[in-house]
Amino acid sequence: MSPRSAARLAAPVLIAAVLVGGCGTPRSGVLGPAPTAAPSSAPAPTERPDPTPTPSAEPRPSRTGTPTLPPAPSATGTRPRAATVTIELWYVRSGRLVPTHRTRPATVATSRLALTELAAGPTPAEAATGLATLLPTGVEVTRITDGVATLGTVPSTGDRVERRLREAQVVWTLTQFPTVRQVRFGGGGPVGRADYADLLPPIVVSGPRVGERVTAPLTVTGTADVFEATVSVRVLDAAGREVATGFGTASCGSGCRGGYRVVVGWHTAREQRGTIEVYEVSARDGSRINTVVVPVLLAPSGG
Repeated sequence: MSPRSAARLAAPVLIAAVLVGGCGTPRSGVLGPAPTAAPSSAPAPTERPDPTPTPSAEPRPSRTGTPTLPPAPSATGTRPRAATVTIELWYVRSGRLVPTHRTRPATVATSRLALTELAAGPTPAEAATGLATLLPTGVEVTRITDGVATLGTVPSTGDRVERRLREAQVVWTLTQFPTVRQVRFGGGGPVGRADYADLLPPIVVSGPRVGERVTAPLTVTGTADVFEATVSVRVLDAAGREVATGFGTASCGSGCRGGYRVVVGWHTAREQRGTIEVYEVSARDGSRINTVVVPVLLAPSGG
């Protein structure tokens, strides 16, 4: 066969191959939004009052629509912010337990951190409201076994009331962690929160904290054992004027303790010192009783 004849035969074959290729499965589809530049570092870790805090990251969408985690920061990239942990500390005021919080760099030794902060005592603003600590420095957890934290040497100074308050501070502070349910002091048996529940005031305010800058609307939280489970709140401005009131119902009351959550709002044109008062209305004469006063900084909220 001559080269010219072979070329004439090959031409139809080539055309057929092109047509067959064009009849294949379509490859159309949605590509989704254009990709954005990857962040220079992983998202900041979430604060968690956990004995073994770990950073967390939110997944972000990829080009295919499948969530993917951000890449780990490279050695030359910007370092992520250090993880933190928020711990609850129980101080003493007028012979009762009162909570506050501290946010510190994260550590695996959260029990040691908690006892160190507890011994350090309240801030000047907290001390001005009457908060104090009875725990000296140097008290540490020697081991945690089966949910029981055992302490080393614990000072036995003071009368029975003071010693019991000191123990209650430690128990209520350490048992915030999932790994600790009870605490053992020296050679005694393990004790838990229920053994010191009588040292709580009728109304406990867990938020806001003393000196905190708050914005409207504000959520006031805590626990209470009050008449008909009703907890009342009012907000005072720098001049002592009442700018907001509210009330809520605890999950239990009149002989049992329950959690409460009250939301209040206010209007102020400027930032100023203020006061949050949480109280019970007397069933006898309607007066405010068992009042807890929390000095705060009121953020402006407009007209």
